[in-house]
Amino acid sequence: MKKEIINFRKALEKDLDQQRFEHSLGVEYTSACLAIVYGADITDARVAGLLHDCAKCIPHSDQIRIMEKAGLPPLQEEYDDQSLLHAKCGAIIARDKYGIEDENILNAIRFHTVGRPNMTLLEKIVYIADFLEPNRKDLEIMDGVRHAAFIDLDQTLLWIMEGVISYVKKKGMVPAPSGLAAYEYYKNQIKVDEALRNWRKD
Repeated sequence: MKKEIINFRKALEKDLDQQRFEHSLGVEYTSACLAIVYGADITDARVAGLLHDCAKCIPHSDQIRIMEKAGLPPLQEEYDDQSLLHAKCGAIIARDKYGIEDENILNAIRFHTVGRPNMTLLEKIVYIADFLEPNRKDLEIMDGVRHAAFIDLDQTLLWIMEGVISYVKKKGMVPAPSGLAAYEYYKNQIKVDEALRNWRKD
């Protein structure tokens, strides 16, 4: 699989613009680091992180067509916010073009944007790595999130979900129902560690 990762990179570089390709390399790297810390399969984490945005540069109309052809038509929330399309479409592309058969990897790609209740370890890793990889713009909570990610994965997951929902609302948009469902699930599952969240705060 390690040799295949090199081939995936070469193919992916042709499918993405340079900025998105660099982001994908960053998510691959960060996913591998988190996998080492939390005991996930490192190769699976690298592949899922690398390919998570493999459909990102496909026009939305083509993404919809690919999803419909695969029998996975977009949800209403994906029609409403078409930036969400690439996750489910990406899982299809990863399967059909890149030959990925492992459902755990495919689901990590599919759910990396809004998450879902009861995510697998790999799904959590890719979701979090997508948010905090080194090429990402430094948001207000980024230092704290990057610190927390290597201490408590679930705390970090909840913190990111809160941040995403807050950001979407501030832009005057409605958060995706799937994302809200995931957030409500983890809000009821996880006791917030205030000390971790207050790290480096004066």
